Amino acid sequence: MEIGKIGVIGAGQMGNGIAHVMALAGYDVWLNDISADALEAALATIRKNLDRQVSRDRISADEMEAALARITTTMTLTDLGATDLVIEAATERETVKQAIFDELLPHLQPHTILTSNTSSISITRLASRTDRPEKFMGFHFMNPVPVMQLVELIRGIATDRETYDACLAVVEKLGKTAASAEDFPAFIVNRILMPMINEAVYTLYEGVGNVNSIDQSMKLGANHPMGPLELADFIGLDTCLAIMNVLHDGLADTKYRPCPLLTKYVEAGWLGRKTGRGFYDYRGETPVPTR
Repeated sequence: MEIGKIGVIGAGQMGNGIAHVMALAGYDVWLNDISADALEAALATIRKNLDRQVSRDRISADEMEAALARITTTMTLTDLGATDLVIEAATERETVKQAIFDELLPHLQPHTILTSNTSSISITRLASRTDRPEKFMGFHFMNPVPVMQLVELIRGIATDRETYDACLAVVEKLGKTAASAEDFPAFIVNRILMPMINEAVYTLYEGVGNVNSIDQSMKLGANHPMGPLELADFIGLDTCLAIMNVLHDGLADTKYRPCPLLTKYVEAGWLGRKTGRGFYDYRGETPVPTR
């Protein structure tokens, strides 16, 4: 099927990044959020990131303005009813996602494909609560969306071939690369990445090294562009904990048990960059390790 109009639910760092790349690729985008402030901030972020691309000669000023003109913001889910593809990019909590789908479904066209940007939750389980499990799948972008090349495409047990092919065509139009993942907890990227981050937190918890030595060791010893604790702060410690809980619950293996220190940071509200403090304190001019 031909995709022309795309709805994006959630205007946070993932949602605004998805809206950015979709509009730049020529799609008409409806960006939805329950907060007017979040929508305003999302548009400001999209404009800033597009302007950066212009300054680096990756796109023209005309392409930037055309992309911005293709984005419509709305606080009403019913406005997404006329879209061909919906990408839910709300918080990584299954109850929140299900509530969104329950409200949205009565307004969708029969042909509309419904997808989730979830990084770990079962696609089959999410799809089973909808009226279109055959037209439901995982559409998992990497953060930051305008920069990262990979998109994971995850089929649930009922997802049909037409739906997968339509989403694959969108990825290709974006100029990104698709990786097909089976519907197992955390899929491919986070199945590998999150246990590494969790092990880095255990290394800190057990006193093997401090924040700086752990991150420097992985950057200089394994050639990682960011240390695992710095990366955890960038992703959000609440998201890291949620994914580890999905892995632990879904695979019933103690090797996926979240580190108690990760839980403690989340309980303290130290969620990383977005709250100003995580494994690093970002409230000054330069980040300072908190341990």
